[in-house]
Amino acid sequence: MSQATVTEPATPEKIPAVPENAVGARVKALREAMGFSLRDLSDRSGVSPTMLSQVERGSTSPTLAVAEKIASGLDLSLSQLLRLDEAQHVVVSRSGDHLVRNRGGHRIEELTPPLPGQRADVSSHSLEPGTSTGGTGDAPMHEPGSRETAVVLSGEVVLVFEGERHPLSTGDSVTFDADLPHHFENQSDGPVEFIAVIAAGLRRG
Repeated sequence: MSQATVTEPATPEKIPAVPENAVGARVKALREAMGFSLRDLSDRSGVSPTMLSQVERGSTSPTLAVAEKIASGLDLSLSQLLRLDEAQHVVVSRSGDHLVRNRGGHRIEELTPPLPGQRADVSSHSLEPGTSTGGTGDAPMHEPGSRETAVVLSGEVVLVFEGERHPLSTGDSVTFDADLPHHFENQSDGPVEFIAVIAAGLRRG
């Protein structure tokens, strides 16, 4: 009598070499940073709120297929979500390596390195008297949902946001929707320096 061959049911492929709690914590942090509820991310990814909650708590490990859906709902690739394409988690950007652009009296220095999945950029700006941002050679309008925070390090500058003027002095800061028309003007007699932090995809609606 021949022995029957027993075939074990196939199990969904699990994500490789990434701790479950690390994946869940990253998903939760990214979701909250983008202002999404579990239902919002569920609608964007096609993964149920219950499954998302279990993943975030670390009580279950998502399959590759589920992880890909979650990544898509967060506007990331799977590698970016799992940080598989990052060689290290600490990247030092030396001052001599920063990208610097000059347009007339507007000097821009990029302070953050171009990393996979980067959702925030920090730049240093210098404006000579009588100059402004937003001219030819400057970066285009930021992606939908972006927010910008600017901190004045020295001098006086005016933020013109949708036609409304907001004077700022040393130590002042301002946060605004960066996907709407805006620019900075230096109408003073001296130079002005400020730091700008642009975070992508934080504003909803």
